[in-house]
Amino acid sequence: MNALDILKERGFFKQCTDEEMLTKKFAEEAVSIYVGVDPTGPSMHIGHMVPLFAMHHLQNAGHRPIILVGGGTARIGDPSGKSDMRKMQSVEEIQANAEKLKKQISRFISFDDGEAKLVDNAEWLAPLNYIEFLRDIGRHFSVNRMLTFEAYKKRMENGLSFIEFNYQLLQSYDFLELYRRENCVLQIGGDDQWGNIVAGMELIRRVEGGEAMGLTFPLVTRADGKKMGKTEKGAVFLEPSMTSVYDFFQYWRNVADADVEKFLLMYTFLHVDECKKLGALKDQEINKAKEILAYEQTKIIHGKVEADKALAAAHAAFTSGGAEDKSGMPSKDMLFTDFNAGINILDLFADTALCASKSEARRLVKQNGAAVNGEKITDPDALIDSKFIKENEIILKAGKKRFFRIIIK
Repeated sequence: MNALDILKERGFFKQCTDEEMLTKKFAEEAVSIYVGVDPTGPSMHIGHMVPLFAMHHLQNAGHRPIILVGGGTARIGDPSGKSDMRKMQSVEEIQANAEKLKKQISRFISFDDGEAKLVDNAEWLAPLNYIEFLRDIGRHFSVNRMLTFEAYKKRMENGLSFIEFNYQLLQSYDFLELYRRENCVLQIGGDDQWGNIVAGMELIRRVEGGEAMGLTFPLVTRADGKKMGKTEKGAVFLEPSMTSVYDFFQYWRNVADADVEKFLLMYTFLHVDECKKLGALKDQEINKAKEILAYEQTKIIHGKVEADKALAAAHAAFTSGGAEDKSGMPSKDMLFTDFNAGINILDLFADTALCASKSEARRLVKQNGAAVNGEKITDPDALIDSKFIKENEIILKAGKKRFFRIIIK
């Protein structure tokens, strides 16, 4: 199959600047393709993964990924999709974030034997002379044209800073530099990047007289219309210290039935036919497909060992026998003596990942959503003492699907 057909089949296609030319290019040669990731935080969240999954399939089809970690552009912040200006970070913070993101990216892309390249745009952006940049690059941009792009139109409502207004110039310059350095002729990204990609193509044409292309993916939303990767507790991160492996697994295990096929196609490496077969399951059988989705996604991000632990912990949480492995379940150690006098139920839940505060724990208890070793607790003044300890552990449950294990020493 042509690489473009592969992307379409798996849901990675929204619009393309020249579909006929790109199809021909993919058929004739190995194309150098770039996608950018700004290191504005210490971890990507699952909303960032779509371009990297797409790039994985393009690499498998024989093309060459260039992953740009935006150590330079992160110093400004992309206004696309944002209602407010990003918090400014120090250069040291951005560099530390970039190193962490590089490790996560290697879960999707193989960098062996020059099959892909990782670059940091700070290499060419940081030394720029502002006067020369305005003269050589800025003169090719129309302010009127820039303001027609959706990213800027939305921000104009709440105020757009001049520093953010420069972002499109810098991202366009990235495309120009990669065209010059790596013969990169295609940029890919989410559909909110369309304006920036088109601006980069036009800059290449104006400065170098070259032809470049752009391709975007749909912005992924859940069946309920909410943004992908968002939960009541915030974003679902790839870094296990920010989102535990168990919680990561459970996010995918609990997706809506209507999202299963789409997410299997986009967020796993399973064959298309298998994704569609699993996505077509109904009623109780669809839960098996969700478990496969959760397992495959966790295996990609955290490795097979951690995925096996999360799967076993999920099984253990939902079985009465308790014989299965619970080591993947979020947990903490406590002493047996800690429970001699009893611990208030609100304090116990608030001291775990299940509740962020005592007030949140109080709401959970009052709404009949808290359980200890399977026993519902509805009294916010209840004390959890040593009689709740079973086989040197206490299993806390919040709602229907969130568990936490207290290991008694």
